[in-house]
Order: sequence, then C-alpha cells, then structure tokens
Amino acid sequence: MVEVQDIFNQYGQIYRQKHRLPNHILKAMSAIESCRTHTLGGHVDECDSCGHIRVSYNSCRNRHCPKCQTLTKERWIENRKKDLLPVGYFHVVFTMPEELNFMTLLNQREVYSILFKAVSETLLEVGRDAKYLGAEIGFISILHTWGQNLMDHPHIHCIVPGGGISFDGKRWIHAKAGFFIPVKVLSRKFRGKLLYYLKRSYSQKKLKFIGDVKFLKNEVEFKYFVDKLYKKECVVYCKPPFKSAEHVLEYLGRYTHRVAISNHRIVKLENGQVTFWWRDYRDGNKKKLMTLTAEEFIRRFLMHILPSRFVKIRHYGILSNRNRKIKIAKCRVMMGVVLRKDDNPVVKLSVAELLLKLTGVDITRCPCCEKGKMLTKEKPIPKNCSPPEREIKTA
Repeated sequence: MVEVQDIFNQYGQIYRQKHRLPNHILKAMSAIESCRTHTLGGHVDECDSCGHIRVSYNSCRNRHCPKCQTLTKERWIENRKKDLLPVGYFHVVFTMPEELNFMTLLNQREVYSILFKAVSETLLEVGRDAKYLGAEIGFISILHTWGQNLMDHPHIHCIVPGGGISFDGKRWIHAKAGFFIPVKVLSRKFRGKLLYYLKRSYSQKKLKFIGDVKFLKNEVEFKYFVDKLYKKECVVYCKPPFKSAEHVLEYLGRYTHRVAISNHRIVKLENGQVTFWWRDYRDGNKKKLMTLTAEEFIRRFLMHILPSRFVKIRHYGILSNRNRKIKIAKCRVMMGVVLRKDDNPVVKLSVAELLLKLTGVDITRCPCCEKGKMLTKEKPIPKNCSPPEREIKTA
C-alpha cells in the first residue's frame, strides 16, 4: 500500500530544494518521513516461549501524520465519555467564504483564530437569545482546512448539546425536538462577526498581502473587497440531532484527529504521479479518482499543516476546560441523572490494552507460536541506529 510517507521519501527532498518552506512545515515533513523507522529508534521484544524476535520502531506522534492519529483519537474519545449528557446533540458546520482562502494561506494563525472567535461568539450569543433558547450552551469546535480534493476549504465542525443552563443556574432548558437554531440566523450573525474581526486585524496591520493580492494593502481596495462579502451568505449547515451518546462518540471519532488525507485513500504512485480517490459532493457524492504530480500532491498536503502549537480542537461555554467538570455535574443533577461509582474515573490504558479493547488483538501475544508473551528484552534502540542483524518483524 502506498502511503504519504512513501511520497515524501521519494519526492520530499526535491520539493524542499525547489521551495522555501517555514520551519513548522519542514519539521512535519521530517517527522512523517521518519515515522516508525529506525531513524526514531525503537525497542526489541522477544517471546518468552519460542524466542521469536520483533523490532518495534517509534512513532513520530506528529498530529499531521496519517499513521499516528488512531490511538490519540481513541484516548481523546475515552476522556470525552464522562462529559456526555443524556440529550440530543447537533452537528453544526460553519464554512469560511472561498473568497478568503487566499488570505487564509498567507495568514493562517490570524485568520483561523478569527474563524474560531466568530463561530464561538455566534453560537454563544444566539444561544443566550430568549427568542431561540435563552440559555448558556456549550460545544466542541474542530477545525478542518481541506476538501476531499485536498484544496483549501477552511471550516469548523461544532458538536452542540441540545439545550443549556438557565441564566439563574437552576434548570436545564431543552432545545426543541429536532431543531436547534435557524441556520439563516447563524449564517448572518457569523458573517457579521467574521468580517468585523477581519477588518479589525487589517486595521491593526496583522494581515500580510503579497503577490497577486498585494493590491489589498490599499485601504480603499480592501474596503471594496469586504463590502462585496457582506452581500454573500456564509454557508452554515446543521444536521438533525444524534440518536444517542454512542452515536455522538462515533461521529466525533470521524472528525477530531483527521488529517488532510488518510493512507487508505492513496491508490498508486507511478512515474511521479499520485492517484487517490475522493468524493465529489457537487456530483451526487460520487467516488472518483484524481491524479496529481507528486509535487502538486505535496503542495496540497502541506497547505493543511497548522502553525506550531495552534489548537485545532476547542471547548466553549459549559464545556470549556475551566467550567466543564463543575457544570457537567450540575447539568446531570438538573436532569436527575444518577451517577454510578464507575462513571467518573477514566482509566489510562496502555497501548496494548487500548488496542486489545478496540480491535480484540493482543499485541503482547507471540505471532509465531501464539502461546508466549512478547517481552521487551533489549534496551531501546538508539535513534538512527540500524536494526539488529537477525530475523525480525517490524511492528
């Protein structure tokens, strides 16, 4: 199977020589190229029954690496289980106007921060409005920057409990069954806030414009550009509520730790061409094949590497990190939920225990004799050290 790592290993160095790249992108590329190879070191396991040897190499743990997200995602979901409430959950998606895509690529940290701010304030303010809910709500926001074809498509997924706490803090107010807030209301509020904060960043000279968009440095040109956006509806989509807490977790798992493209979507790498499958939502959600040069594939993938330490999953309102523990407990009391003793603790499972729970596969069991237990026999293999010269199996 062809992986992003294979494409980077074959064509990444050529791409770096042709293009000047910032440090955080160079680090991500290096991490993906080295993931689960002897470059990062590892350890040797030996079966206590038959003596079978297995070398396991370390993962890069980079959040943009397609190989390193599964366990991180599952741990995150395990930790979220204790926060679920017995109510319907809505999935709301806010999409940035495509006219701003060029500005986003030039000013990722600033524009993505504006996007989060506009989305969070929109939901919190409309939730407080007595015309719609009149309560303090909470939600989880997840930033995605890509479309299925790997082009830039910044949007935020929000998972929102169907209701909130009354202003006096004494009761839970349920949202209407199957209905949250009109998307037109959300769309126009979101548009106003997005463009307001964009203009403020411009006036504070936090935005840069180069190349073909250098003309926007002129205040008159920028004002004309923004005024046109006020006449365009922003795309906001709201799905019906989930049926159960289990559906919420399953859905979260699809979005939280996703990268621009997973390895299973890559079909082949031949003669400097990368072929992958994608879904064309504008053509009835049809599954299609797309072929790009390796250089163009790398360019599109790198567009979605976020700035260093930029937080892509954020919690707001009653689900914010500061309030969550106290307010979730308060919500459950209001709903009359009876907690069992085993509801609160979240046991931190080891990698082997987590994989066994998720897949039913015991990685400590010897794959050769299927009776013995694989035990770490030797000290960790140093970085950049070749594996031992013996029959091995790389995990």
